Order: sequence, then C-alpha cells, then structure tokens
Amino acid sequence: MHTRSQTHNRPQQQNPPNIEPFNLKEPIENQAPPVVTMADQRTMAQLLQAPTKGYEDAIVIPAITAENFELKHGLLTLVQNKPFCGLDKEDPHAHIRYFKKITSILKFPNVQNTSIKLMLFPFSLEGATRIWLEKEPPRSIFTWDDLVSEFINQIFPPSKTTNIRNEITNFRQRFDESFSEAWDRFKDLLRACPHHGFSELHQLDTFYNALNSNDQDSLNSAAGAIVSKVSTSSSTPGLSPDVSELKDMVRALLLDKKNQSQAPDTVKAVEESCVTCGGAHSYRNCPATDGNVYRDNI
Repeated sequence: MHTRSQTHNRPQQQNPPNIEPFNLKEPIENQAPPVVTMADQRTMAQLLQAPTKGYEDAIVIPAITAENFELKHGLLTLVQNKPFCGLDKEDPHAHIRYFKKITSILKFPNVQNTSIKLMLFPFSLEGATRIWLEKEPPRSIFTWDDLVSEFINQIFPPSKTTNIRNEITNFRQRFDESFSEAWDRFKDLLRACPHHGFSELHQLDTFYNALNSNDQDSLNSAAGAIVSKVSTSSSTPGLSPDVSELKDMVRALLLDKKNQSQAPDTVKAVEESCVTCGGAHSYRNCPATDGNVYRDNI
C-alpha cells in the first residue's frame, strides 16, 4: 500500500522516442538502421515566433562586381518624381518609355544598364502597383524583359487592349475637330496601345476614311492618286513605298494647315466707288457731274 507522499514523489514517465519498426518480411541484415525521430524540443515561445523566411524580393538583380558602385540619392529622387500608381488615366507604356529614357543616361563602369533598371524600377511605383510587385513570388523576375511583361500584363489586361483596338477601328473625326487635331488624337490612341497589331497601311486607311469630305479632298490634292491606291488596296502587303510617301504627304498637309492658321489675315485696301456712276473714283471727281461738287442735303 502506497502512502500519499510516495505517490507524489513518483518520477513522471517520459514519452519514449518514436522508433521505426523493422520489416519482418526481409532479413535484418538487408534493412537500414531504424530512424529515431525525436519530439519537437522547441519552447512555446519559439513555436509562436513569426517565420523569417520568404521575404526575398520578386526581382533578382544580377551580382554587381564593380568596386565603389553606389546609386546616388538624387537619382532615386529623379525616379520617384513621376511615380506610376495604376490609375485608369495613367499609361503604363508611357511610364516604361519615361523610365527607360531616365536610365539610359546612366553609365557605370562594369555595370550593365539592365541591372540598374531592375534596381530602380520598384522606386518608380506607388500605390496599387507597388503592392502588386510586393505580392509577386520571391525570385520570379530575372530579366528586364520579364519585368516589363509582368508589369504591362498586370496593368494592361486583354480587355483594355480590345477596347482601344475598337476605338482605333471606329475612329471618326469630330464635327468641330480640325485635321491636325484629329491626327494627334488618332496617334494618341496608337501610342496608348503599341501592341494593337495594325499595320501602317491599315492605320492610314482608317484615318483617311475617318476624315470629313473637305479634309479628304485636301489630302487627295496633296497626295494625288496615292490615297485612292491605299484606300482600295488595304489588303495588299507590298505598298510600303506608297505608305511612306503618304505619311510624308500627311505631314506636309499638317504643316501647310498649321502655317495657314498662323498667318496673319491680310487687310484689303479700301477701294473708292463713286455713288453717282459706280466708277472706281470718288464722287467728287466724277466726270458725270461736270466738276460740280456733290453736296449732301443737310
């Protein structure tokens, strides 16, 4: 019979380690030694600690071996002066062109320009686009082309491409819009979607058919038979010289219209007209009055 004190002082039993049993169907000498798995010995505080793995950036920047390489603070400020936030009115293609223009002037010995682009591009993003980049899988973007592709496809979905393609196809000159204004608006649509897929021939044909009759006549006069040739042969692929010439004609017509709009209006001289005989002289010198001076009855 055990007393209470003896029961209290009995050592507590510990859980034995998990030992993988032998396979009795095979000879023991052919079996690998048993694997002993010990229980997790970490404390509760250690188990509740947040993981520290998985915080790597999505962009993998190649190793830079140049000595004393450093990006100046002024350069970061220049990139951040015009951030891309992902708003509907923002053009991702224009942002890429602007970013490439800034980084193209950076020259560092033994440092590739693409590495500089990969390092600086995250600083050019704000708002939703920065959140998007932070959510990309770690070490998933290795080249500048990969980054541009991921960025454009995220900001410029296929539905937006379809909408702009439809705007280009259905383009029409507005009622109160001049020739040059229509041309600028048409080019803005083309720039907003560089991957529209329309050939230069198709673009010029669309723009010509979108003009009003007066501007079509002006373009016909400037380009001669080329316009009709392009309009009736939009499916013919071998008209690149004609297309180039037509583009030159469009530029010439734009310049001519611009010069006309900027030229000051000429003031016509006032021609005298005789009230007596209608001749090109003053009524005071009219021979029909025999030198008599015409006087108003006052």
